[in-house]
Amino acid sequence: MRAGFLSALSPAEQSFLGLPGPVLQGLLLLVAGVALGWILARRLALLRRAAPDPRTDRPGLRLRRLLKVGFGQSRQPRYPVAGILHILIFVGFLVLSLRSLTLLGEGFVAGFALPGLGGAAGHVYASVKDWTALVVLVCCVVAAWRRAVVKPARYHDRHATRSHGSEAYLILGLIALLMLADAFYEGSDLAERGETTAALPLASAASRLLGGLSASALDQVHLSAFWIHNAALLFFLCYLPVSKHFHVLSALPNVYFSNLEPAGKIKPPRYGVEDLDELDSLGVSKLEDFTWKHILDFYSCTDCGRCSDNCPAYATGTPLSPRMISVKCRDEAYDAYPILGKVKPVGERRSLLGDVITEGEVWACTTCGACEETCPILIEYVDKIVDFRRHLVEEGRVPATIQKALADTEKKGNPYGKMPRKRGDWVQDPDGADSGVRVLKKGEETEDLFFTDSCAAYDPRIQEIARAFGRLLGAAGRDCGTLGRDEVDSGHEVRRMGEEGLFEVLRDRNLEALESRDFDRIVTTDPHALNALKNDYPDLNEPVVHHTQVLAELLASGALKPKPATDDRTYVFHDPCYLGRQGGIYDAPREVLARLGLQTREMERTRSRSFCCGGGSLYLFYEGESDSRMGEQRLQQAEEAGAQVVVTACPFCLINLEDAIKTTGRSEAMEVIDIAELVARHVENEPEV
Repeated sequence: MRAGFLSALSPAEQSFLGLPGPVLQGLLLLVAGVALGWILARRLALLRRAAPDPRTDRPGLRLRRLLKVGFGQSRQPRYPVAGILHILIFVGFLVLSLRSLTLLGEGFVAGFALPGLGGAAGHVYASVKDWTALVVLVCCVVAAWRRAVVKPARYHDRHATRSHGSEAYLILGLIALLMLADAFYEGSDLAERGETTAALPLASAASRLLGGLSASALDQVHLSAFWIHNAALLFFLCYLPVSKHFHVLSALPNVYFSNLEPAGKIKPPRYGVEDLDELDSLGVSKLEDFTWKHILDFYSCTDCGRCSDNCPAYATGTPLSPRMISVKCRDEAYDAYPILGKVKPVGERRSLLGDVITEGEVWACTTCGACEETCPILIEYVDKIVDFRRHLVEEGRVPATIQKALADTEKKGNPYGKMPRKRGDWVQDPDGADSGVRVLKKGEETEDLFFTDSCAAYDPRIQEIARAFGRLLGAAGRDCGTLGRDEVDSGHEVRRMGEEGLFEVLRDRNLEALESRDFDRIVTTDPHALNALKNDYPDLNEPVVHHTQVLAELLASGALKPKPATDDRTYVFHDPCYLGRQGGIYDAPREVLARLGLQTREMERTRSRSFCCGGGSLYLFYEGESDSRMGEQRLQQAEEAGAQVVVTACPFCLINLEDAIKTTGRSEAMEVIDIAELVARHVENEPEV
């Protein structure tokens, strides 16, 4: 008796195509096993030759992430329709995998049932399985209809050079075939007995379609459906690693081995090598230069387009599409490491950085991390982009404006080419008023050490923010000092431009300056400096906090006292990428706005899904090919939220958004302001200037 509701002609006791059932099943498994083993071995060959990447630490945390993001599909509902379809198909695969194993066993043993799925449990599972198969079949039809008729824009990348759409239809067709074959396998048995049942809706539908056939014809349908199902299942498994649907096998491992480091932390040029002089070359110029995990990223890409759909560089018409980074590198990997034939030598391949991935794509990235935040299987992009840049810098293939910024930073410690001795001059207003911040000499001490970074030290507009924050600290009774000329650029942008050697020089100089002063904590108004100090300076022991956190703390403690709110304008907070997505600081600035009693709203793209303004990182020094500006799009989003004031907490964001105000003619309608300046307007104890 077979598990479930039915008993019928057993494939294990019958011949098909002239072969006894067990022999045919054995041949199918042997051919499929050898083919799948060979294919996977060829795919793993590149991973074995790739650079090292330590990903076996913290197994408990990795397992929890696998359960949440992998099995729990936690990121799929961000796109409701596609997400729900994917979740239903994924859950269907989990449920139906037991059925697939049962059918493989039935080819050898009549009435085969997996342990625990016999008797009453088998009846329950048979019903759950059939309902699940019906849901999966409907999902396949809807998914195919969406691709063919609805055609969501993110499925059709404008930078795609070849289409993989036919593979999607083939996979959907194979899944549908598996559902239908199983339905006709059981439905033929029901038809032979003249039965239908609500417990088996899909099989009963097949039974009705087969109702007029003779008993011998039903037996042929029964056996044919069984062997079609098993052959299709094994072909499906072998096809996955040669298609864009490798993620069906690799996505869960990819999630398990995902990056556990802070989002804003950049990987070293090579794991296990601290001295750059020991490396023959920096960055990535060929497939084997990637780490094995980054190759696994390429294999695992679902080609869903979520990354590019959230990428500000893609939205503004630059050459970059994160999706195509993965797709093109995967295609190149498949070409260089073919299933049949020899591995193609590097000299016979297309240039990875030039032909496959263009320099325009590499420099267009703002490293905002939006692509990584939205990826349902945690693919990493920023590290790959930085590795590409490391190679370009080593080769001297750097845009002129970036080259100048790097040269100025190397010579004078800042990308603006300003004199180092003037770095601390900002502490005095042009009219001579005191900012409340003093320049610390070596050996002096303070409560708060204000790390300005280059923008606040030299840009006149950002100096106003630094002085406003300094006066607020003084009004709250905090002692604050800065490094003055002993400080150099944090190296945050330098490192993400790919100049690793210069970054190390800057980092060591700043660490030396910090070690020669005594302080309780480091404060900064720049999220990029915050990220560098926390994630790129491993020898720094003191806590580093952002000025939004400090202001929230001072307002909560009563050290700063808000005035009664009289401003009836609507405010929105623009989450800077390196404060929010990369730094995880979302609540502090909103707590500040709430304590000031201002009328606030949220933009559609907010918190972890914030839209990069394009003002940060190298975009201050690089003007690449684009159709529009990110800052202009961000202002449009603020306007759609009904805002008259955009509050931010990053000097780069402020510069770029203020520029966008001018270029879009919104000077009379909108204002952009840093949160420190806003607090200074609305507290009672802000000293007169």
